[in-house]
Amino acid sequence: MKPVAPGTVIFHRYRGYGVVTSVNLMTGWISARFGDEGRTLDLNLSCDQVQDADGNPIRFRRSAPDRMPHGRLMAMMRQLHKAGYQRLYLYSWPKPSGMHWRWHMFTGPRQWMQRSWREGWYGSGADYNLNPVIGWGDAPAASTSNLISSLAKFDPQGLAQALGRDEDHTKWFAHICDALLPNYAFSLGWDQRNGSPPPHLPIIALRNKVPPYAGPPLPWPPGWSRLWSSVPRIAQQKLITGINHADAPSDAER
Repeated sequence: MKPVAPGTVIFHRYRGYGVVTSVNLMTGWISARFGDEGRTLDLNLSCDQVQDADGNPIRFRRSAPDRMPHGRLMAMMRQLHKAGYQRLYLYSWPKPSGMHWRWHMFTGPRQWMQRSWREGWYGSGADYNLNPVIGWGDAPAASTSNLISSLAKFDPQGLAQALGRDEDHTKWFAHICDALLPNYAFSLGWDQRNGSPPPHLPIIALRNKVPPYAGPPLPWPPGWSRLWSSVPRIAQQKLITGINHADAPSDAER
């Protein structure tokens, strides 16, 4: 079956040919515009007999789709690490609502807090639900090799900056992929009101109806603990010197 995304030409037995304007993979509904009609029509892929332009049925997949692209990005990055692009990193953290997780790939120095930003190298699961593409000219459900090819065409200069060795992170990332894929991904965010990071890496499910992660506890990335090692010392210093809350450095300033 061909993938479905906004812009896909479809055929409906009562409306004829039309163009998909939006897709919701969580529910199996699409919106499409037919002919010169100004309004879109909502169609259900389970019962409305939607076909692609070649006449093949388009059916809603019964198994739950990924809510976010993190698993596909992890698989792609692992292949790139094997090819020598080891200075390629993935930062994942929850949105304030807790409903979706953001992602940010970056290259160059492994600086988790001062990450380099490039257009198209970041996104959110909220956008992925409605349009399941990364944004590099890739197609929905594109294979790992196709994702790599799309990224190389989209931003060859950015990908070139990932060339280099980072054996500690590459070994850690391969271990994480073995433990989590294809059902889970990792998060580098936590509720900082609880203080320092939890002892083990937070795990998130990529789809609905996936049981909670029950595998072995996973470590944080190499060098991550050093970023937060000064937090208890700073808190203790406040108590000793009597620094007022207003004068204390914020989390961002740390």
